[in-house]
Amino acid sequence: MKKEKKKMCLFTFVLLLHFSLGLFDYAPYFYDNGPSSTNGNMALFSISEDTPVGTQLYTLNGTDPEGDSIRYGLMFEKGSKEYFSVEPKSGNVTLVLELDREKQDEISLLVSITDGRNKVVETVRVFVTDANDEPPEFQNLPFIVNIPEDAVEGSSIYRVQALDKDMGSGGSVSYFLQPSSVAKFTIDSHNGILRVKPGAALDYETTPTHFVTVVAKDGGGKYKGQYQVLTSTATITVNILDAQDLPPSFVGTPYFGYIYEVSVPGSEIFTVYARDGDQGNPNPIYYSIIDGSDGVFDINGTSGCITLTTHPSLLKNELYEVKVKASEVGSDNHLLNDYDIAVVTVRVVDLNNHPPTFYGENGPQSKFEVTMYEHPPAGEILRGFKITVNDSDQGANAKFKLRLVGPSRVLRVVPQTVLNEAQVTIIVEDTSVIDYEKGPTLSFKLLAVEIDTPERFSATADIVINLMDTNDNTPSFTSEYYIARVAENSPGGSSVAAVMANDPDSGPWGEVKYTIYGSGSDLFSIHPSTGLISTQPWTTLDAEVRSKFNFYVKAEDSEGKYSLAEVFVTVLDMNDHSPEFDDKLLEKTMVIGTPVKVEAVDEDAESPNNVVEYSIMTADPDNAFDINAETGEIQLKPYIKTMEIVHNITMQKDCKWSLVVQARDLGSPSFSTTAVVNIDITEATPLKGPMAAFLMKSRDNPMKALGMLTFIISMLVGATVLVSTVMYMRNAKSQNRITPARRVIRRRPRDQQPWTFRMPVFRFGNPSEKFLMDDPEGITKQESPSRPTPPCAPCLPPPAPPATRAPEKLRAVPTISGTLASRGSKKGKLSRRKEGNMSSALVSELKMRLEQKINENNQGYY
Repeated sequence: MKKEKKKMCLFTFVLLLHFSLGLFDYAPYFYDNGPSSTNGNMALFSISEDTPVGTQLYTLNGTDPEGDSIRYGLMFEKGSKEYFSVEPKSGNVTLVLELDREKQDEISLLVSITDGRNKVVETVRVFVTDANDEPPEFQNLPFIVNIPEDAVEGSSIYRVQALDKDMGSGGSVSYFLQPSSVAKFTIDSHNGILRVKPGAALDYETTPTHFVTVVAKDGGGKYKGQYQVLTSTATITVNILDAQDLPPSFVGTPYFGYIYEVSVPGSEIFTVYARDGDQGNPNPIYYSIIDGSDGVFDINGTSGCITLTTHPSLLKNELYEVKVKASEVGSDNHLLNDYDIAVVTVRVVDLNNHPPTFYGENGPQSKFEVTMYEHPPAGEILRGFKITVNDSDQGANAKFKLRLVGPSRVLRVVPQTVLNEAQVTIIVEDTSVIDYEKGPTLSFKLLAVEIDTPERFSATADIVINLMDTNDNTPSFTSEYYIARVAENSPGGSSVAAVMANDPDSGPWGEVKYTIYGSGSDLFSIHPSTGLISTQPWTTLDAEVRSKFNFYVKAEDSEGKYSLAEVFVTVLDMNDHSPEFDDKLLEKTMVIGTPVKVEAVDEDAESPNNVVEYSIMTADPDNAFDINAETGEIQLKPYIKTMEIVHNITMQKDCKWSLVVQARDLGSPSFSTTAVVNIDITEATPLKGPMAAFLMKSRDNPMKALGMLTFIISMLVGATVLVSTVMYMRNAKSQNRITPARRVIRRRPRDQQPWTFRMPVFRFGNPSEKFLMDDPEGITKQESPSRPTPPCAPCLPPPAPPATRAPEKLRAVPTISGTLASRGSKKGKLSRRKEGNMSSALVSELKMRLEQKINENNQGYY
């Protein structure tokens, strides 16, 4: 119970305390700093419509009496745009939507302030101020105005109106015209009234429509911190209405009419036409003749058609000038004072009823013919023609042109233009076409055609030229050269070729005679009429003697005009020779392993008649030899390699075998011949190497061996000269001198071998080794020392021989020793010391070679 009482007491205390505190808790409130302030409650605050979005434009400011912290808020009416936002703690108000005064110039919103317990809400209005952001707008577009062309200058035409939604100077509008529109009009800058410019005249006939550009400009104002003036343009279409201010005028002047001899009364002569100068509102036109009619013409007042009232034969003049008046007819069908006058020239002319006509010596003629030689000179007049042309009409009806129709530019007619009558002359222009060979007859058409008449009458006459031939052509061969072939051994008089030349001329001039001449032509003849070439009756052609002939043929007419052609004759080889050996019995010596060759010659001129093929007919012993069918080389069978095998085959000691060889050509028919070949079989000599083989092969041809020997000696001499030259040049470059010192006589050693010359042996087994020599003594090559040993000092002569031995003849042999004398300067001692060592070695080598040479020459003493 005590615990419950304590709880009730505590609860009651809390309620009393809370109630007492609530009686003394005051609500927060806004500061009211007036409409010009940027902090407070935003009452009557103004903001320009060009303020950028995101701008902080106001600060809500208030306080709480108890000093509690306060928070701010903004609320807008439902469905309205929320232009502002507020930061609850600081009260900073920011613009979040773009403003447009012309759409909404006042914004109503609720601002609130709260301390967490009490909240105060106030309704405020924010005013949107104007900025110059709207251009003037023209009303009642488009602008179309119709005014008469006789409108008085300065008269009002139209009033344009433009409105600007801005306020103040930005909402005021003034007007002006663009420079291109001020020629005829002007505008009041304040009220926009368009007027005809003083001193300007409107003319429908010149410019029926004007396009005037009007500019509306506001008074200017600031926009986003900068001053700007906005403009708009509009076009006024001004249509000019035509007024009756111009007289009528004739169209298509001057006028000409004609009366023909076949005209009848009532015939139409000419129709005039006039139209009102005021085309926008034209009046009807009335036509009348005021002068020059002489009672023979009449005119239709409405159509303007002029007609003839009498027969042409009764007319007294050939030319009439009729004056016609065109007057405007008013709305009351009365003639107005506006009119125009035109002159119609009427000419009485002849009727074109006669065509041109050609006349010969006996009257009208449609064909003219002449006979003449071909190729007359250019410019010559064909006097065989007697032609006259005439047109019986008068004036322009009798004017016509002449021309020839036929091969182009061959003949020319004079004159080409004729009035009434003329003599026709025909002149030659191109003489090459007037050729009998191209045609014995030339045909042309002579035309006469009227020029300036609608009927264009014409006449035609045939011009025929019969040509007589002349000798104007040279015989010409069908080809510049002829190629013929004839078999050798053909009988005399055989045909070789046929040539042909043409001469287009007729009669004897066209007959061709053939002759033949030139080198080689004496073996041939030609028929003078047919051109058939054949061999002379006594001629026999042989391809082995001469296989090619060429000569000329000549084609000549009766007056000596000629042409030439060349004839090439080839004599075809026939197989008329058989192969021939040098002798029917051939003696050959064969070394085993080396073939022997037989050769037969066929005197035919060409292949395959002169190609020889060899074969063995019989052999003793049989099956011991083979022969090369192409070269005729005979060799033993491969199994016969030694003389022992040969001795086993035959018991004869001389080993002399024989065989019959046939040589056959490849011609058709084929010819052959045979020869007996006796072959002495021997074995190879002890000599070995290529030189021995070469000497064996050259046994039957000693000149070949002699030539090879001469070549070897020449090579040796050349090598010797080359070595001597090189040694001389080396000594000359050394710049040293060697001075003889003393002589030394030495005894020849007893065991010294006498000097002999050995012929070097060449090896021809490999082409790359043909310049290598064998060592005949079998001495192997030793490597030469890198440096020659220095020569020994000269020694004294040997002691005298014993008495038992015959005294040997002593020879004084000069030896050479010397010193190097340098010619250089004292500079560079180190380099000269090296060069001195090299020079000493060179001198030592020269000494040694010189002593060896002396030893070889003396053979007794050094």
